Amino acid sequence: MLSKRLASTAAICLLLGAGTAACGDNKASDKAAAPATGAAAAATPTAAQLDTDKLSAQEIEKKAKDALASATSLRISGKMTSDDGVMTIDMVMDSKGQCRGTMALPGMGSFEMISDGTAYFMKPDTQFWKTFGGSNPAVLAKLENRYLTGFQNDPKMKDMTDFCKLADASNQMLDEGSSTPSKGSAGTVNGIKTFSLKEKDDQGEESTLHIATEGKFYPVRLEKTTGKDQGQINFTDFDKPVTVQAPPASSVIDYTKFQETVKSA
Repeated sequence: MLSKRLASTAAICLLLGAGTAACGDNKASDKAAAPATGAAAAATPTAAQLDTDKLSAQEIEKKAKDALASATSLRISGKMTSDDGVMTIDMVMDSKGQCRGTMALPGMGSFEMISDGTAYFMKPDTQFWKTFGGSNPAVLAKLENRYLTGFQNDPKMKDMTDFCKLADASNQMLDEGSSTPSKGSAGTVNGIKTFSLKEKDDQGEESTLHIATEGKFYPVRLEKTTGKDQGQINFTDFDKPVTVQAPPASSVIDYTKFQETVKSA
């Protein structure tokens, strides 16, 4: 399940696309939703309520899709385990293309990602440099503790940059499963009242999506507890402002120069 590709989006799509909900073609926001600052916003008498008794599982799923499409920002955090190891993510992003956060891939290391909506900066750790840049000490000395920039025009890095664009990322976060979701139960996740949808993939492995039932019906958590790849991802900080700060020029290396450095090593 875990991708070996460098592109973070592909890996996250696989991680989140365990089978359930809130995916596919996103449409307009739920017009009935109250103007909350996120899924955790306190409910008021006028706040929209998800009628889980009246709505079918597919209709509830669509509510979550539409709410996700309406978000101006969010935070994705969590981890997934597999035979390869543990994959972790903690990333915030907004509709302006801004993002910041970290991701670790099993056997490859971790990296920090920053974008102000125009420029992109990626700071891998030593293990990540070794995985993709080689183990030459001279190369590592030049690259360690540096940010790569100027890679947005490389097709191989497109998935990476797309993941900083909320509109693109929301289309890729959750993979639309071939099976039909079924209703789960009411609960509370991260202090938020939720209702769950369950779905099984072609291998019979089950995943669960927890959806907020008050205000905007955002996805709150996606978890997979059966099969080889298990873990959970939390969706938080919906519609909160995202602030980013580009690293100083002294800490940045151009992507083209990076490639030249590796080739000449």
